[in-house]
Amino acid sequence: MKHLFALVLPILVLATKPSQHDSDFSLRKLQNAVDRVNTTHESKGKSELVHTYQPTWDSLDSRPLPAWYDEAKFGIFIHWGVFSVPSFVSEWFWWYWKGSPQQKVVDFMSKNYPPEFTYADFAKSFKAEFYDPNQWADLFEESGAQYIVLTSKHHEGFTNWPSSVSWNWNSKDVGPNRDLVGELATAIRNRTNIHFGLYHSLFEWFNPVYLADKETNFTRRNFVNDKTIPELYEIVNTYKPDIVWSDGDAGPVEYWNSTGFLAWLYNESPVKDTVVTNDRWGSGTACKHGGYYTCQDRYNPGKLQNHKWENCMTIDKRSWGYRRDATIDEYLTIEEILSTLASTISCGGNMLMNVGPTHEGTIVPIFQERLKQIGSWLKVNGEAVYSSKPWPTAQNDSYTANIWYTTKDSYVYAFVLSWPKDNLLVLGSPTAGSQEAKVTMLGRSEPLNWLVFNKQLQITFPDIPASDLPCQWAWVIRLAGFK
Repeated sequence: MKHLFALVLPILVLATKPSQHDSDFSLRKLQNAVDRVNTTHESKGKSELVHTYQPTWDSLDSRPLPAWYDEAKFGIFIHWGVFSVPSFVSEWFWWYWKGSPQQKVVDFMSKNYPPEFTYADFAKSFKAEFYDPNQWADLFEESGAQYIVLTSKHHEGFTNWPSSVSWNWNSKDVGPNRDLVGELATAIRNRTNIHFGLYHSLFEWFNPVYLADKETNFTRRNFVNDKTIPELYEIVNTYKPDIVWSDGDAGPVEYWNSTGFLAWLYNESPVKDTVVTNDRWGSGTACKHGGYYTCQDRYNPGKLQNHKWENCMTIDKRSWGYRRDATIDEYLTIEEILSTLASTISCGGNMLMNVGPTHEGTIVPIFQERLKQIGSWLKVNGEAVYSSKPWPTAQNDSYTANIWYTTKDSYVYAFVLSWPKDNLLVLGSPTAGSQEAKVTMLGRSEPLNWLVFNKQLQITFPDIPASDLPCQWAWVIRLAGFK
């Protein structure tokens, strides 16, 4: 393995040459898939119009987002790969070593590894020997997450499934010798009702075919035709993800043939009716095109948006991949996580919270604790989260800070992130709409006393021992008969 990286680069070139298998993923097949527009067929004696999306943004962006995604509100992101072996600085370790060197990464390698050591040599230590996908599935279910997104391939190019176009640089050929994606997909579907999604990086930092295409100002498309598109077809047809979370999209949309792939995904793929996609499909598409918008990492605008969006964020404030050098103050507290969740969903977003497993395949206790904490909180307060909508009147309160609102059915929900001083909560946004108006705290059956004074709603919180509270952090008030 000492000289594996020296072998990997020419191997990648060979692996991306056209073959009989690759021809199944040709651009001609994509074109055939998207040429059938607004076709008519006969079904049960009736003529039915079947809408087929064209490979244009106008057409693709008109597709309604499957309802399950907006209803879900909360998902788990999982960044896992060869970068989990050095587990230093971040999942961009290779880039910070060889692409845009950071001195601390260069020093780390020179102090701890011999000069001939390459990044590919890390792969032999990516064993995942303690990886138990059933245990992961149970933990994610306990967290209350409604969907997960696992890295199928990050920018390093290593695939967590036995890709037919990534020979000797995938989890079956080297390292774990397992189909990491397939095992988790099976566990999630056998043990939970969670939607299974996959992250996929379009580009690869050091793939020579991609770099050669880049040198032509992306006028040549060998990497896309022989690597990216085959991989996307492969993960969709094999694992049938409900989310295709694209990233690593440096290069024009025309280079990636993103609109062609999305037209096939929406028209003919096995997940055409349920799949959702994000907005990272080529330079300039973020926050403009795609199923839902991510705009940028940790995007949280703090105000209502006119398009469905997602806040992808990390428990580790500095990295998506696991870091051995992280300190306790570099992890979000549960209070910070719940604040992020409340501010996100009140403005119409979903929160996708990231954990980074170790190269052994474990999820470390600090991540487990945060997942279990948010899960216990959602058991009490999920009514105000799942299938909720932003409250049209206000997203946060006009008088008291750190109060966020959602609504569902006829109720308004106020997320109170800090226990009010002297047990008195004053709200400026809600107004009583009927004499039957009622105020309760989720998790408690007894109504709370309230009155309106100077056009402000004053709610008296219960004076009870902390052990009798329905949850330890972020209390939710349900307002019935208010507007």
